[in-house]
Amino acid sequence: MSLEELAAARRTHKSFGPEPVSRSTLLELLEVARFAPTHHLNQPWRFRVLGPETLEALKRVAGEKEAQKLDRAPTLVVASAALTGDLVMDEEDVCATAAAVQLVLLAATERGLATYWRTPQVLRTAQGRAAVGIPPGERFLGLLHFGTPAREPAPRERDPVESYVDFLP
Repeated sequence: MSLEELAAARRTHKSFGPEPVSRSTLLELLEVARFAPTHHLNQPWRFRVLGPETLEALKRVAGEKEAQKLDRAPTLVVASAALTGDLVMDEEDVCATAAAVQLVLLAATERGLATYWRTPQVLRTAQGRAAVGIPPGERFLGLLHFGTPAREPAPRERDPVESYVDFLP
């Protein structure tokens, strides 16, 4: 499958089968992050795979309504960027981490896994960050859901390239 085909095949899934993704498969997926562009090769991305105890702690902080959404997928991974305090470097590191996340999602798609990149409010709070071990100096970028697809979401129409590209003189 070409990169273009892989990117077109990636979907946001909100319904997953019950089987968790194996530790070895997760490590394979997360290893692909190493190839994201990064300033000075500092690899600022951090990934935390949530075990049952950590997930329960996060659900307690999230409250009943949000906790239900945390049960959608059998495997959850928190993505964050380690920051330096230098504004320019931090902006580059957040962008590099987002690129790393996209590579991980594409690697999962290639393996037939379902994924969902969310940014739930609970992980923007001090209590939520503490529940999953995000220290000060890291920026939360997403809660990544992984699993087998329960059903295939319909493709959504995308804007044509002309709507977002300008050729300047």
